[in-house]
Amino acid sequence: MKKLLTAFTLLTSIYAILRRIRFETNQFKLNHVTFKTNKIPSESGFTLLQMTDLHNKVFGFNNEQLVSFAKIASPDIIVLTGDFLDDDTKTLGRVFSLVERLTANHKHVYFVSGNHDWANSRKAELLNGLHDRRVTILNNRNTQITIENATLNLIGIDDPSKEHEDMDEAFSGINPNNYTILLSHAPNIVNMYSTIPADLILSGHTHGGQVRAPLIGALVAPDQGLFPKLDKGVFEFGPGQYLYIDSGLGTSRIPVRFLNQSQLSLVTITGS
Repeated sequence: MKKLLTAFTLLTSIYAILRRIRFETNQFKLNHVTFKTNKIPSESGFTLLQMTDLHNKVFGFNNEQLVSFAKIASPDIIVLTGDFLDDDTKTLGRVFSLVERLTANHKHVYFVSGNHDWANSRKAELLNGLHDRRVTILNNRNTQITIENATLNLIGIDDPSKEHEDMDEAFSGINPNNYTILLSHAPNIVNMYSTIPADLILSGHTHGGQVRAPLIGALVAPDQGLFPKLDKGVFEFGPGQYLYIDSGLGTSRIPVRFLNQSQLSLVTITGS
């Protein structure tokens, strides 16, 4: 009887874990994070919807769930922070269909490349296709966006984990008095440069560890190895300067997430 009870408990536990893995891998959530600044008027603000590390995954028929969430969130800006492809993605229809509907509903949609985008043989086709679908590619470039009476600098660099970034070119000519957001697929950019003139960095790349353990957190992340420090969430990398790492939507290597649900993030910037 004791052995039977032990076996039942073990099977029940395995079943519960597998159900949780399936849910967290295939059902995403919307994460909210807010930052305050004195660089914009107190009554002003911006919202940015961050999508990262899709890895060609689909949520609902033709990614309708992502499109619907973007409509409901109604952000001022959408930022796509890399790895929309996997290394071996052969067709780009899923990505192009998604961005067509995003740009149809949203004026400001921006993209920076990730390491898997660079590794894919169809990278040039991806970038050209995004451009043709009215996505602004911030490949070591910057732009300024004004909404009502507030202006921000939006800067993007090509994937730094493979040394494609050019920080001097990316930050060239910006007005430092504006609130400045840097899009960098890999968060280790904060360890590569002693100073970065950005108020906020939005990154992905780590998948939040993809698989996490109770009391330990992320087990492994690219560029950081075991038990990474920069796994997901908010980190202060300088006085009043913050790095936000979104744990992303898709998976890589193994199609499993555990204690780390797929997500996209709504980032709010408010005046203080």
